[in-house]
Amino acid sequence: MINQKWSPESYHHAGSFVPDLASDLLNDLNPKPNEKILDLGCGNGVLTKKILRSTKNVIGIDSSDAMVQAAKKIGIDSYLIDGEAIPFRNVFDAVFSNAALHWIQNQDAVLRGVHQCLKPKGRFVGEFGGHGNISCLIAIIETVMKAKPFSCSFNNPWYFPSTDEFSKKLSAHNFSIQNISLISRPTFLKTDLKDWLKVFTNHIISALPAELIEKFLCEVEKLAKPELFSASNGWVLDYVRLRFRAVKI
Repeated sequence: MINQKWSPESYHHAGSFVPDLASDLLNDLNPKPNEKILDLGCGNGVLTKKILRSTKNVIGIDSSDAMVQAAKKIGIDSYLIDGEAIPFRNVFDAVFSNAALHWIQNQDAVLRGVHQCLKPKGRFVGEFGGHGNISCLIAIIETVMKAKPFSCSFNNPWYFPSTDEFSKKLSAHNFSIQNISLISRPTFLKTDLKDWLKVFTNHIISALPAELIEKFLCEVEKLAKPELFSASNGWVLDYVRLRFRAVKI
């Protein structure tokens, strides 16, 4: 996993759009009352709670203890479990995942775990960052990191695959793909860009010397403003999502 630290409060402040934009994905999941469902990367449990409207047998897992505790506070049966080490075997009718898979570096491990935890013909329904996701912002971060006083290279830590690449991975782990697509989804921020960066690039910022953090945030925001900000819309990030539905063979 990427060494990312999560604050439930900061996430709610800067990232509340994440569960808000997942209604189509929930429709794809289409949970039934008698089904047992695993929410992989449940975060603060806000989206998991929406699944509970359809079925009461939902378990959430996340690699952040702070997020797991936040999910527990709103009534989610959640556990501190890394997505690369899912321990369950043949118990779930479906695995659901929203905005989590791009944080996992060992995709083979997570897909193997998902396959093993599903019942025969169980489904895997998910959405995460796809090829081209925040490409403009990533290019700006690269530019800032190369310049003084940072003067270092930036290796993109996220996994943003094409549909072909992820299809091959799903097939290699014995999933039959029912649908998969890239969706361009420009995303309006409810905060300024600095707040978004503090939450979603925490793993980058935390590696910087303390005295350079504010400079990094200011430089990224300054370069991004002509591309990603307008007086009428505020900050709009160039999100691209990969959405899929697959069935265990």
